[in-house]
Amino acid sequence: MMIVAALVSWFLVGLFITFARRYGWGQPIRQEGPQSHLKKEGTPTAGGIGFVVALLLVWLLQMATGNGGGRTETLLILAGLGMGAIGLADDVLKIRWRKLGGKKELLAREKIPAQFLVGLLFAVFAAPLAPHLWLPGWGLYGDIALYTFVMVGAVNAFNFTDGLDSLLGGVSIIVLLPLLGVSPVSVLLVGALLGFLWFNAHPARVFMGDMGSHAIGGVVAGAYILHADVWMLPIAAIIPVVAVLSVVLQVLYFRRTGGKRLFRMSPIQHHFEELGWPETHVTVRFWLVTALGTAIVWGILRGLPVLS
Repeated sequence: MMIVAALVSWFLVGLFITFARRYGWGQPIRQEGPQSHLKKEGTPTAGGIGFVVALLLVWLLQMATGNGGGRTETLLILAGLGMGAIGLADDVLKIRWRKLGGKKELLAREKIPAQFLVGLLFAVFAAPLAPHLWLPGWGLYGDIALYTFVMVGAVNAFNFTDGLDSLLGGVSIIVLLPLLGVSPVSVLLVGALLGFLWFNAHPARVFMGDMGSHAIGGVVAGAYILHADVWMLPIAAIIPVVAVLSVVLQVLYFRRTGGKRLFRMSPIQHHFEELGWPETHVTVRFWLVTALGTAIVWGILRGLPVLS
């Protein structure tokens, strides 16, 4: 079904691009961002709508044939849709702002509580199904708290990893590889992302937007919680972890030093762009780092001597 998901995603994302160009659903580009990105102003955004809908449709087809994966996969879909809905609200505001003005985006004080609510709902149902009890002294309540924070952290980390053509799509596919044998939703998401990358390859004809990055973060975090080892997620997803940490460190350093910057620009991928790395070099090298982290996780999960 990965091929079906890829083809449906390819069709829906292409259809979305047609409508986005017709109605001017373009991405606003920050003037303070990398100057090389200014030429991307107006590129259709919120393309995540296409591959998320494709993921849902093909999963529903699998459910109808009895191959949807049961409660765990239903939770993954709901987590992805819940987080994706928050991102979609952000995308809609950005598109409206570019055309009509008004509110530019969801504020952190609006977005974070919504993410915690979705994360908590997921964690409550996921904790009894997860393969490990990580905080035995706290019982299920400890794991519910842990999974909630992991879910919110992953969504924001994957969101910060977006911003270069094909970067997040490629990273997400690699991170999901160890789970393809156990999670039908992970298989379908990889297929849907392959269809999306057809149009997101540099120079991108469409951007993912927050709906796509939020949905990916929800599914990936949920899949590692339910099918693998929650502590393996930051190893495989080393690039999203570094991306979100670079933003946090930049803000803290800026405030403590009265305006100095630790990085030339954050998230970290833009720092390397400012150093002179071509966008495609940053993307491929970040894929390679992700592949190394994921290979380590794959070996640990299978008991292989990956570090010897």
